[in-house]
Amino acid sequence: MKKIKITVMRKARYDDLIKKYENPIEHACDLQEGQVFICEGWQKPEGFCDSAWDSVSPFVMTLAHGGENFYDGWMKNPKSAMISCNDGFRPVSFLIEVCE
Repeated sequence: MKKIKITVMRKARYDDLIKKYENPIEHACDLQEGQVFICEGWQKPEGFCDSAWDSVSPFVMTLAHGGENFYDGWMKNPKSAMISCNDGFRPVSFLIEVCE
């Protein structure tokens, strides 16, 4: 099984939506832009957000097992994917790549 690199590429925050719809929470995302995680095959890396893992894990699993070329040429590098977490208030974009 291949090692997979996950890089935090961008964090967004929509304060207008948070103010209008979200109940106050004490703890939000701790991930930092540029932060890198290495997956040993299918295992979630330590410190990686559980909710974000739900969004990226199908792509990690596919790449770890040798799959590539998602959506018929979507990515310039066929052994990669750009996936965002499912937090509509604070989405984080991740570059997922096979470690060569």
